[in-house]
Amino acid sequence: MAREKLEMIKEAIKARGSAVIAFSGGVDSATLAALAFEALGEKALALTVDSPLFPRQQLEAAVQTACEIGIQHKIIQLSQMDIPGFSANPVNRCYFCKKTLLESLLDFAGKMGYDAVLEGTNFSEIQGENRPGYRAVKETGEKVFSPFVEFNVTKEEIRKIASDLYLSAAHRPSAACLVTRIPYGQAITAEALRKIEEAEEFLLSLCFSQFRVRMHENLARIEITQDELEEAFRKREEISRHLKSLGFDYVTLDLDGFRSGSMDEPHIREKEWEEEEGEKNEEKESKITEKIS
Repeated sequence: MAREKLEMIKEAIKARGSAVIAFSGGVDSATLAALAFEALGEKALALTVDSPLFPRQQLEAAVQTACEIGIQHKIIQLSQMDIPGFSANPVNRCYFCKKTLLESLLDFAGKMGYDAVLEGTNFSEIQGENRPGYRAVKETGEKVFSPFVEFNVTKEEIRKIASDLYLSAAHRPSAACLVTRIPYGQAITAEALRKIEEAEEFLLSLCFSQFRVRMHENLARIEITQDELEEAFRKREEISRHLKSLGFDYVTLDLDGFRSGSMDEPHIREKEWEEEEGEKNEEKESKITEKIS
């Protein structure tokens, strides 16, 4: 990224006066917090929202990363399980979650005298159709500032900035809340979140780098990077035995490997099928019209 663009981002942050940064400890929020700290110093505060959806290991990483940056850091509690309709797990669940989270951040910022709330959505993330979480961000208007969207900063560019700043988060695998492991329409429960988190902690203990444990009813579908699939297969008995001890009835290994957003795939295929059928029907109607005329 051009140095001029980076300076523009910091100037835009500095113009806010003081700010609370939505801070998960991932590469996006860590990079944003580091830039905010450079621009605002003690007038910047990294705020982590702890909830049943947030893995304990990720919380620990957030604390360590804030210390590494040197920014002030605070943790507040929030339970999305109390949001009406959220536990039913609708397709737009991220909208309700993000909206509630942003409301909490804005409320905190207002009470503590901060002028702005910053959040780390990047330009790569807003591509595509199903972005309910970012819709909640846009609805706040100017109350919440997303510098990486404003200046078209991609995920790849953010990792480069983080690397240049010597942040440990620079090469940290992408993370997402635990709810993304549960298919839309399947109820979100504290028990389900616990099993998913413990299953992923076990895979991490086996030194796998990038993975997800998706939960379909009481079946665990493990997504793991293609270059680690063979290793996972070698350890299949150990993995299966442990996950079943957590309460899963079945344990499977997804041959397509790890990919972000796999829970959206059935809905994408369904939409593509509907569009194809729509085109076929239009073609039939067109032919019928030609015959009549």
